[in-house]
Amino acid sequence: MILPKVRDPRLVTIRRGGTLTDADHQLLALWAADCAEHVLPLFEAARPDDPRPREAIEHARAWARGEVPMMRARAAGGHAMGAARDLRGAPRFAAYAAGQAACVGHVAEHDLGAAAYAIKAAREAAPAAGREDAQISESRWQQSRLDDSVRELVLDDQRRRNDICWGVFDV
Repeated sequence: MILPKVRDPRLVTIRRGGTLTDADHQLLALWAADCAEHVLPLFEAARPDDPRPREAIEHARAWARGEVPMMRARAAGGHAMGAARDLRGAPRFAAYAAGQAACVGHVAEHDLGAAAYAIKAAREAAPAAGREDAQISESRWQQSRLDDSVRELVLDDQRRRNDICWGVFDV
């Protein structure tokens, strides 16, 4: 479970009673798509003929640009997560990252789901002796991709939800 029991109003859109602007919500979706795409080759190496995770990432970006409705992006996310069902390890986590990214339009807090699963994928793909370094490297790469207008929000949310995100943001 990556969603908190108590929602942070900073990650709830203004029209739903929170303080998150549409522009920042879109930035979170784009960042989540970047996180998922960074580890997508781990899935595609295992399932080169399955387009569902890549399509989910494309839908996340299309939603952020206003080109597809949230329900369509969210459905693509579900299909990406379906692609993960019979896999294990890094390919599974990479597909989940793509699915989470596509769901950010529905619930902004899925951004950390995409990031956390991407970190898990990178960690799992590394040799056992290098897993901690892979986790740190992936986390730093993700942080380098954050837009300044959402940086503090995301970093604070990572601290707040680290425990329910498997501790992957401890770096």
